Amino acid sequence: MNNIIEVKDFVKKYGNFTAVDHVSFEVEEGSVFSFLGPNGAGKSTTINTLCTIFDKTSGTLLIDGKDVTHKKDEVRSVIGVVFQDPTLDNKMTVYENMKMHCYFYNVPKGEIEQRIDFALGIVDLKEWKKSMVSSLSGGMKRRVEIARSLLHYPKVLFLDEPTTGLDPQTRAHIWDYIVKLQKEKNITIFITTHYMDEAEISNKGAIMDAGKIVALDTPHGLTKQYTRDKAHIRTTDMLGLETKLIERGFHYKKREEY
Repeated sequence: MNNIIEVKDFVKKYGNFTAVDHVSFEVEEGSVFSFLGPNGAGKSTTINTLCTIFDKTSGTLLIDGKDVTHKKDEVRSVIGVVFQDPTLDNKMTVYENMKMHCYFYNVPKGEIEQRIDFALGIVDLKEWKKSMVSSLSGGMKRRVEIARSLLHYPKVLFLDEPTTGLDPQTRAHIWDYIVKLQKEKNITIFITTHYMDEAEISNKGAIMDAGKIVALDTPHGLTKQYTRDKAHIRTTDMLGLETKLIERGFHYKKREEY
């Protein structure tokens, strides 16, 4: 399978501060790739550079074979972006926000209505088309933003912490729509998130910390490497329990050792 995103030895500095430090990775076309890490790890800097918003300090960043520094307009034509902070116009309807986006991307006039219906259908919001954005819940607004990002039929969709500030149930629904989108349209999806459970939908993920990629693996591999299951056991036969744990290769601590 072809790599639609290629990042090689990427560095981004702000004065003497290095936000991204010689990062390299690839994303296969049609896959879901997750970028995990704490605030300040360099995730958003990386995604903003890939989306042509920031300029690199050094390195190579390609999307669909196009250099994000030298071919910005061509890159922008093949990507969709949902940022952390809302970018919808609250004084307009859902339909008006969508139509304005079509104009920005020069969507043929004869296709605008069909594309809006298609995109809103993906996130189950066709019946809200005439509603004012200001009347929508936070989760619904995020769904509109996802729909809007699809109007120009991008090859890659960037989602920068798309569930930030949403309640657990709404978070789950957002991920359901993302999975549905990927399966139906085979679009490449690049996600940044704080949550390991959200990364489970991805084919591969990277953990970033202090500007560096510290792990790159499948979700199962990352979970195995960075999480541990714990159990607290009470017993009247400590010696017997210890024998069983040792036989099975489990690491344990007695209560008095805490």
